[in-house]
This record gives sequence, C-alpha cells and structure tokens, in this order.
Amino acid sequence: MFGYINADRSQLSQEDKHTYQSFYCGLCKELGKQAGVKGKMLLNFDLCFLAILLQSLYEPMLNQEDFRCMIHPAKKKTGFSSEAMEYAASMDIILSYHSLMDNYADDGSKLSGMAASSLKKDYERISAQYPRQVKAVEDYIKKLSIAEKSGETNIDLVSGFTGEMLGELFNWKQDSWGQTLHCMGYYMGKFIYLIDAYDDIKKDEKRGSYNPLLFLKKESPKEFECFVKINLTSLMTECAKSFERLPIVDNVDILRNIIYSGVWTRYEYLQLKEKRKNNSKENRK
Repeated sequence: MFGYINADRSQLSQEDKHTYQSFYCGLCKELGKQAGVKGKMLLNFDLCFLAILLQSLYEPMLNQEDFRCMIHPAKKKTGFSSEAMEYAASMDIILSYHSLMDNYADDGSKLSGMAASSLKKDYERISAQYPRQVKAVEDYIKKLSIAEKSGETNIDLVSGFTGEMLGELFNWKQDSWGQTLHCMGYYMGKFIYLIDAYDDIKKDEKRGSYNPLLFLKKESPKEFECFVKINLTSLMTECAKSFERLPIVDNVDILRNIIYSGVWTRYEYLQLKEKRKNNSKENRK
C-alpha cells in the first residue's frame, strides 16, 4: 500500500535534492543497523517523509556520515542519523512485517513468510519499545481484515482505518504537537488508502479482489473519476492545513514539495497512461 509519499525531484533545488537523498540514504543505513541487510530491503519513501517531518519539527541532534553503499559502491554517499531517523526506521519495520504477513496469508507466498519470520525478533524488540504504535498497527490490520471479509463498500470508513493507524505513528511523542501530527497522519493515511485502491482497481477487478472503489465505479461510472479526484484533493488539503500549523523551518521546502506536488506524481502518471491508452484506441479506429 505504501510508497506514494514521494518528492517531486524535478521541482527541488540541487541543495534540497542532496538533503532529501541524505535522509533517504540515512534511513536505509538505520534500517540496516536495526535489522541487518534484510532491513535495507524495507526502505520506502513514506517513512523517509516521516523522518524528515519529525527531524524538522523536533530538531534532535542530526549527525552526518559519508560512507560506501553496497548497492552504489562507486561513489560515497552521505547519510543522516538521529533519534527521529531511528524512530522512522522502527515504524518502517513494523509496517513491513505486517505487510509481509498479509502477503503470506493472502497469497501463500513462502518468500513473504520467510521474510516476515526473519523480522520477528526485530518486531518483538520494537513492540516492547513502542507498544502504542504497534497496537495501532495490529488494530488496523484486524479492522481491515474484517472489512475485506464482509465486503465493506464504505470507502470513507475503510480508508479511515489507515488514517487512524498512520495518525498514531505520526504522533511520536504525544506532546503539544501530537494532535496536529495525528491529524496530518490521519488525512495522509486516508489519501494513501484511496490512491492505492485507485491504482489497483483494474487489477482487483480482473482478479475479483476486494476493493471498495469497485462498488462506487459500478454504481456511478460517470462520476467515478471526479469523485476520486475531489476526495484525494480534499484529503491532502486537510493534511496540508495541519502541516502548516507546525513551526517548521528546516527542510520546509522539501516537505512542502512532497505534500503539494510529490504525492500527486503517481496519480498524474495514471491519468497520463489512461489518456495515451484512449488516444491509441482512437487512432486505431
């Protein structure tokens, strides 16, 4: 489901591109520190965003290190490390563990099952350190499973499960900024669920897989695209409102780039792909 909260690198300055990459490489290094080589395979942009957000808001000590990357050994990489980076990596492992377990349960993927088993000790360690966040993820998995089995068609209800879970993960310290961070995570989580459902709708329709957007598409085919665009826009507008309430100065241009532009790159790609497909059909007539 995750992987949609990305930067629009074409709109970043060279300095901000370097900073963004340093957070990304730093998160990769931290995942390796917490879970070994397998941890590096869990790297995703969503948790990189969380790392930048929390680092920029709370400003814990940020260390910088130049190192050789196993995947890109030719040139030294720069990576950041901090308490916020450690937290984001831990949340990444929690989410990845459940994602792998879900794949194993749904598809019987032995590879996913083995990968999840290899993360079990790391998951248990993080569970002891962050019980509130782990409970939020486990509750989310249970609610989503019930919704899928019952064929729940209320997209607002189902996307809200992702929103509540991500809101808890964003609320790192439960302090004066906790509610604002929770709101930000809530709306971003709903956005992620909706755009993922939209991204998967053709595949799910072919396979007969659960997707609450399929019901809406069948009920109101003419209004479907408009519904999706309006709801995605509304959710990110609310997310942005919460973000702008936070007293962030460092990396604010990177964060705004992601919130106002980067999150839309996948949606825009899907629209362009569909347009080209339709044009191709017209040309063949």
